[in-house]
Amino acid sequence: MPERIVSSEYSEVMQKSYIDYAMSVISARAVPDVRDGLKPVQRRVLYAMAQLGLRSDRPHRKSARIVGDTMGKYHPHGDSSIYETLVVLEQDFKKEMPLVDGHGNFGSIEGDGAAAMRYTEARLQKFTQDVYLADLDKDVVDFVPNFDETEQEPSVLPVRIPNLLVNGSEGIAVGMTTSIPTHNLNEVVDAMIACMKKRSISTQELMEYVQGPDFPTGGIVINKSELLSIYESGVGKIKLRGKIELEPAKRKSDRDKLVITEIPYTMIGANIGKFILDVCDLVETKKTQDIVDISNESSKEGMRIVIELKKGSDPEKVKNMLYRKTRLEDTFGVNMLAIVDGKPETLGLKDILTHCINFQYEINHRKYTTLLNKDLEQKEIKEGLIQACDIIDLIIEIIRGSQQISQAKRCLTSGDITDIRFRNPGSAQAAQELCFTQKQAQAILDMRLKSLQGLEEEKLQNEYDELKKKIDYFNQILSDEGLLRRVLRDELVAKIGRAS
Repeated sequence: MPERIVSSEYSEVMQKSYIDYAMSVISARAVPDVRDGLKPVQRRVLYAMAQLGLRSDRPHRKSARIVGDTMGKYHPHGDSSIYETLVVLEQDFKKEMPLVDGHGNFGSIEGDGAAAMRYTEARLQKFTQDVYLADLDKDVVDFVPNFDETEQEPSVLPVRIPNLLVNGSEGIAVGMTTSIPTHNLNEVVDAMIACMKKRSISTQELMEYVQGPDFPTGGIVINKSELLSIYESGVGKIKLRGKIELEPAKRKSDRDKLVITEIPYTMIGANIGKFILDVCDLVETKKTQDIVDISNESSKEGMRIVIELKKGSDPEKVKNMLYRKTRLEDTFGVNMLAIVDGKPETLGLKDILTHCINFQYEINHRKYTTLLNKDLEQKEIKEGLIQACDIIDLIIEIIRGSQQISQAKRCLTSGDITDIRFRNPGSAQAAQELCFTQKQAQAILDMRLKSLQGLEEEKLQNEYDELKKKIDYFNQILSDEGLLRRVLRDELVAKIGRAS
């Protein structure tokens, strides 16, 4: 075979390769999908846990097992990144609604790392089961082959809430970043329901429900006047302050104390320790003489950083100095970037809710279509069994006269009596008139004789009547958008109420 040389411009090859790499990082690793608000690794960890049967009412399982299953079946990357994802999904100081129930050391708000995966254990939260993973068996989302095409994984999870807003997201891709603050679950659900009722609702009207971000660490938003612009454009800066409470001295010998009970979200981790060092530095450099002592008394009950004041000092003056000189007042950059139809887009509050609502309609339409088809199949079978009850003697004679089960099935479906021996001459003619469907014939042949007699016939009729009611109801849901919207709203409220 002659040698064939293809000439290519180096810059074009590099440009194409870089764009391919960038889009891969954006869509497959760093940026969440607007529909379920999850990055691929988060989605795969939750699905792997569901496949392992790690329900909230079952024992915890070693984190190493979860990481191994996720890496071996769905996410062919480093185990450290998978375990880090599992840890973050458990931490209630990073997620508004933690999705994993951890057992062991999963780190602290002060930046302490989690124990090694061989020491910790985890399982799904009940909220995750009800709201993130329910109905996966009803064909509500598409499944795609995994990296080596030996397994199937969901392309998106059927999440029932706008998770992108509830739990937020942070990620750095190639040439872009995403930074979405967390929000209160009930506020977001109320806004979603309001948007379903009135599709032309404005962002300002939605902010009657979602009044601002709700960070797990608390804090106070001091630029509320800019929130409307941020929620409309999806880009901006939120200024946060920690919450400081004054504890007056109870006795003359005591001193007044400033107690920090809430901190800006950006202070999570090593920045808490840095804040304490910064306060100490202010004292050592004599930029303030009003602070006598500072101690971190935080515990599982909550944040508590105590600053002891010099007698006669002005608490308000010290507060303002702390906001001005330390990270107790900080900025959270907002860039609500998410994957929409395979492409990254910057979205406003209404855009996110609209995409989530459309996704809910798709999920419910597919769910009730699946349920309808399943019940139609059962209705067909019940009709055959009810009909079989009236000719049970003929069916028994056909089965006894057949040498193979396939002969009996052909007779039931097409009236073919070849090679079938009948004891009663009149039965042959009756058998030639049979025309059951394939599913009905198989169900008849699989049914025990006692199920086709006596009270079982009445039971079959009752089940058939119930199936007809359900089929009518499913048809109404699929044909009436108003009813589908009401069903979606009722299911959403029920799931959130049950999960909380």
